[in-house]
Amino acid sequence: MARRPAQLCELGLVPYADALALQRTLHAQRVAGAIPDTLLLLEHPPVITLGKAFHPEHLRYAREFYAQQGIELHPTDRGGDVTCHNPGQLVGYPIFDVSKHGRDLHKFLRDIEQAIIDALRAFGVEAHREAGYTGVWVGNAKIAAIGVKVTKWVSMHGFALNVNNDLRLFQTIVPCGIADRPVTSLQQVLGRAVSMERVKHEIVRAFEQAFKIAFRYTSQDTEVEPCELSSL
Repeated sequence: MARRPAQLCELGLVPYADALALQRTLHAQRVAGAIPDTLLLLEHPPVITLGKAFHPEHLRYAREFYAQQGIELHPTDRGGDVTCHNPGQLVGYPIFDVSKHGRDLHKFLRDIEQAIIDALRAFGVEAHREAGYTGVWVGNAKIAAIGVKVTKWVSMHGFALNVNNDLRLFQTIVPCGIADRPVTSLQQVLGRAVSMERVKHEIVRAFEQAFKIAFRYTSQDTEVEPCELSSL
């Protein structure tokens, strides 16, 4: 069975607001059928994002504390509670037409989880789902958070996989509103830093398998629209 063509965009380190604006542009284009399914892979400077289910008490400190530390607090329209991003964490935003992937939001989330689980297996890490939660876990610790929004059957937002990032930022929040479970990273599990390029390679391969797609590659340094941040 032939795989549907899709677009892969690697964007490097991108401020959260810029990435959100780009997602909205791509979302409109995907709804209109002007572009294929598109996966953005990037990293963010330190930022804490507040989902639609955010509870203020899940910030462990006053908002002034975060401002003093240079940590942005950014409300967003994805599902879920509070999470954080920082360099060394791989963020993936699939702008996918969910109607072509089962027309089922729960299946879509499970497919994202499966892609991450499969990618981690390439590093010898056995990850899994946890009943009642969305995301990916290693042992009792969460290694990847997932939060999406689907409008007109096209998705926005996505996953955040902890690779080599400083996990101390998570100590300033109740991650995803789960107070009794730790957060981990691929570096912490393996006891060594991991090549981000290899992680991206494994994620791309796993997404192709999980969603039966075939990526073509662009980056912010190419002249191929719509992945240029300079076009915003």
